[in-house]
Amino acid sequence: MLHFLGLICLLFNLKHRFLYRRFLKCPRCPPEMSLVLRNLQRAIPLRRVPLRQRMEIVRSILGVQKFDLGIICVDNKSIQHINRIYREKNIPTDVLSFPFHENLKAGEIPQPDFPDDYNLGDIFLGVEYIFQQCKENEDYYDILTVTATHGLCHLLGFTHNTEATWQKMYQKEKQVLEELSRRTGARLQPLSRDLF
Repeated sequence: MLHFLGLICLLFNLKHRFLYRRFLKCPRCPPEMSLVLRNLQRAIPLRRVPLRQRMEIVRSILGVQKFDLGIICVDNKSIQHINRIYREKNIPTDVLSFPFHENLKAGEIPQPDFPDDYNLGDIFLGVEYIFQQCKENEDYYDILTVTATHGLCHLLGFTHNTEATWQKMYQKEKQVLEELSRRTGARLQPLSRDLF
């Protein structure tokens, strides 16, 4: 239970820590760019630098580099607990997204009125689950990048509840990952490619 309370506190703190510090420092200053990448698990060795570098490029491709973003890497037990509480599904999963700006239309970039609203939200990556689902010929960091990109699309209002909304999300993921692949030499495919 204590571990779960720590995750909830982290979720709240990631959304607000940089915002309050920025507001207290200079309320009229333009927002900083910050990507907070935390590894809260020990089940799978994780090098954060490759994921951070790629996600900075993804933020640039999507035009959201002026927004704060939290990416939190957790194990199966933690992601299952969060999934059970927020989605009422008692199973581990690969990614859960918690948007700061609710009710965005698919692909809509938030238009904040205040400095403390320059935040996209938080993405929880179930890195242990992702590792277990990787096929032999897949690069783990490629799959982490694809999964985090999928989560970031959710923060920007994309969903895959219907075939029509899935099609929009798939096209956006495909466009972003093709550009990322062009810039990095990777060969990345959207996570949502086989949903419908």
